[in-house]
Parts: sequence; structure tokens; C-alpha cells
Amino acid sequence: MKKFLVYMVKILIIIILIAGVLDVAFTYVFMQSKNRGKIETVFNSKSEKYDVIILGSSRANNHFVSQIFEDEGLKSFNYGMSGGHLFEAALMLKLMVERKYVIKNVILEADLNLSSDYNAEGISALFLPYIHNSDVIKKHFESQENFNELYYIPLYRYIKYDTKIGFREVFFTAIHKKTNALDNLGYYPLEKHKNGNMKNNIINLNPLPHNKYYEEIKAICKAHNINLITVMTPMCENVIGIDYFDKVKAAYPEIYNYENVVKENKYFSSCGHMTDEGAKIFTARILKDFFNK
Repeated sequence: MKKFLVYMVKILIIIILIAGVLDVAFTYVFMQSKNRGKIETVFNSKSEKYDVIILGSSRANNHFVSQIFEDEGLKSFNYGMSGGHLFEAALMLKLMVERKYVIKNVILEADLNLSSDYNAEGISALFLPYIHNSDVIKKHFESQENFNELYYIPLYRYIKYDTKIGFREVFFTAIHKKTNALDNLGYYPLEKHKNGNMKNNIINLNPLPHNKYYEEIKAICKAHNINLITVMTPMCENVIGIDYFDKVKAAYPEIYNYENVVKENKYFSSCGHMTDEGAKIFTARILKDFFNK
């Protein structure tokens, strides 16, 4: 029995050592990455200067045309993340501040995601390779239930989120295989599809009276003299529960309601996401209203 226990302990030690080595190797690969995604690009950069950055979910990623700002002499990048929540938007801004970015204006898309303050696992996982190398990432995740496992168990985060940061992603990152995430200055244009879902029911959504991560974004901008422009972006004309946007305005009077700036379904790829044509109309309006362009 004693020999068996000694044998099992040795096996356990070997497994831990292998996990530790793989953890270090995986992390090293991500630490060198600059061309696959927005998060690693920010993490592996420093002291960037922007006139305008865009933060939010896919309703930011697909709605703000960065090049339109650039054409007016405003250095811009769309850091919206499809599938992301305000948890990830706040962390992205914190990471930029940690990297000493100089930012004049943040345009934040905050509407549907004000109804929750939990993270989007598939997107927040993309920050985890750097959890031991960034104080802001570590602190941001400390409130999560599985923080101890993510932080202290070697390789755990890579196994748990294998589809996002596992071996396949490590391999593609190592060979510097590019994605389209950084194309078009971060903006992702959509086309009109015949089978696009043009019905959306948000009748049961209600904005939280105090969204933790939205409040964090406001506090960061105030502390670093960043002009924060928070907007609600358009939805198609068939949406059910459109009074949700009135509820947001009542709870957060400082948020600008642009939900009805673009209405016609012909400008939408799906009910919650405009086509490239619709996004250009919307961005032009934002440029005119806030930048006098």
C-alpha cells in the first residue's frame, strides 16, 4: 500500500510539473501575439494615442465605422467585441489605462447589456492567458466564483476554455495566423441576408439600477480625463419591447438614445445589427452630433 501511495504521489507530481510547463509555454505564445485579436493586441502594446475608441458588444463592433472618424482626422479604433458584455468592455478600458494609452473620447455602446452584470465566458476567457501578468486582469476576475482555480491551478484555464485559448488557438497564434478581428480598424461590416432574423423580443429585459461595470467605466473615464459618450444603438422596426430603451434612459439619463436614428429593416442584417450601409448612416450622425463633423 505504501509503495502504491508513493507511486501515485510521484505520478501526481509529474502531472503538476507537466501542467506547469505547458501553462508557461502557452502563456509565452500569447505574450508574443499582436495580430490575431483585439485583447492580445492591446496587452502587447503600450502608450497608444487615440482621439476616439469604441467599446461594447457586437452592437458596437458592427455599428461604428472607424474609418469615418479617421477620414475626419480623428484617430480611431473599434474595440467592440461580439458576444461581449460590459464586464469585458470595462476590462478592456482598464487594460488600456494600464498600458498608458492616451484617449480623448470613449464611445460606449450600452443598452441591452445594462440588464446584466455577469461576464461573457467565451470573451472573458480571452483575457485569461495574461492573468498572471496584469494586475488589472487579476483584480477584475477576483470576484468570479472560479477565480482560485483559474489563477492557481496550472493549465486549468487553458483546459476549461479549450475552444477559445486551448491548443488550437495556441498553435495558430504561434504560427502568426491572422484573423479579421483587426481589419477595418476593428469595425466588422455586415451584409443584408435574406434569412436574417428580423424579429427580436426584449420585452422581459430590464436595465439594472446600478450596473457595476458601467459605473466602473464612468469612474475610469472621469479619473483619466476621458470624455465618455454612452449611446444606445438602433434596432429593427419589428422589435418587441422597444420601451426597454425608455427604461434605460430613465435609469441612466446621461445615456444618449439613438435607437431610432436608423429604423428601416433594409438597413439591418438582423434585428439587432445594422448592415454596413446602416452603420455608415449611424456613424455619420454620431460624428455630426458629438464632433461637429
